Amino acid sequence: MSIRTFEQVHAMASENKVEFIDLKVLDLTGRLHHISFPFDRFTLSSMKEGIGFDGSSYGFLKVESSDMVIIPDLDTAYIDPFRSKPTLSMFTHIQHADDSRKPFAQDGRSIVRAAEQALRDNDVAHTSYWIPEYEFNIFEEADYESGVTSAGYHIESQERFFQNAYHACNPHDKYDWFRDEACALMKKFDIPVRYHHHEVGEKAQQEIEGWIADLPSMADQATLTKYILFNLAEKHGLKLTFMPKPIYEEAGNGWHLHQFLVNEDGKNIFDDSEGYASLSQTALYYIGGILKHSAALCAFTNPSTNSYKRLVPGYEAPTVVTFGRSNRGAAIRIPSYVLDPQERRVEYRPPDFTCNPYFAASAVLMAGLDGIINKIDPMSQGYAPEDAPSAVAREEAKFLPRSLADALDALEEDNNFLTRNGVFPEALIRRWLEIKRAEISAIIKRPHPYEFSMYFDL
Repeated sequence: MSIRTFEQVHAMASENKVEFIDLKVLDLTGRLHHISFPFDRFTLSSMKEGIGFDGSSYGFLKVESSDMVIIPDLDTAYIDPFRSKPTLSMFTHIQHADDSRKPFAQDGRSIVRAAEQALRDNDVAHTSYWIPEYEFNIFEEADYESGVTSAGYHIESQERFFQNAYHACNPHDKYDWFRDEACALMKKFDIPVRYHHHEVGEKAQQEIEGWIADLPSMADQATLTKYILFNLAEKHGLKLTFMPKPIYEEAGNGWHLHQFLVNEDGKNIFDDSEGYASLSQTALYYIGGILKHSAALCAFTNPSTNSYKRLVPGYEAPTVVTFGRSNRGAAIRIPSYVLDPQERRVEYRPPDFTCNPYFAASAVLMAGLDGIINKIDPMSQGYAPEDAPSAVAREEAKFLPRSLADALDALEEDNNFLTRNGVFPEALIRRWLEIKRAEISAIIKRPHPYEFSMYFDL
């Protein structure tokens, strides 16, 4: 990401005849918000002063102390193709509204930078690099309601496949044009793309795989990718969802995260041609940390009640807390096709994109960092590598949490690895537990449509 001055951004806006400035903020749970103002208010003094907003409405603070300020991040400025008037859009930094104007520690964009700094402060690595995989469904129609006297959903898809639709070709792959258009837009936003294709799900399940970026950039790009895809679907009258399991008995949607660490010289410290799957001992410690904390991680990487309908056997979703080459049922897969030592990496497969990407990726990094610092060797922790197909006996296997409630309980018990170097504030963890337990409560209090099928005439 290039470093830009106010003068450069102002000149870019003037050249594009910009009429409005749009500032974007991600709330606690991962929904994007924005505020717009006329271009003539885009001055150096107003940018330093920032824009005040109510942090409690974003889930951050209690109402009694909710005044906060957002400061534009000039390095993220781009022309927004989805606004009716020429608009310059930017991400922001959240700051306290008092005289100190300190960065807000619960801001996801602050947390990813703190997590990266923790690598350096602990003399482990200089930078982490990430490759995200975006899986989602496209529907022609999607209606849902949750009222007092009625509840249900209805989705429509033109696609039908007798067998799995992995890499299905047009004309059966009806939305290759959509992915083409999305990837072209992503390029304009400087979001790297490796490839795109139809996924396994028979009803228009898609995948776009990103490419290598450092953690802060990847998290911003992930947020923009969701923004692009939702807006593009709206433009074409389609319904798009990242729900982990929108369709019963079909493959679910994940947000797989490939990752590796490099030193100051840019060398990949995960690579060792003599190690298991060509991984270094440092990489194995990193794996050990993630596996050890995998249950607590799920509270951030799989933060919806729907997440755990995906994490079940039989649909290429991870269920077992182990690692191995080409094992898609394992929490961590080591891609066998990687030949370039500089791209040697591990893939953490449980996450889905109902997460806040800043929190989720930072939590995974902090778990890996804990593994390196404490030399958590997965071989000696009972996580023997299982290459596909997994031969772990069911009674001996360690499984990922079966529900959001289980994941939240794990986070409450196991969160010291997140608070190392002050990366995750304790107040954020408490707030997260509070919000997510309220979501569970809202679900379990309501009759489920299928309960009517089972019990109405009993």
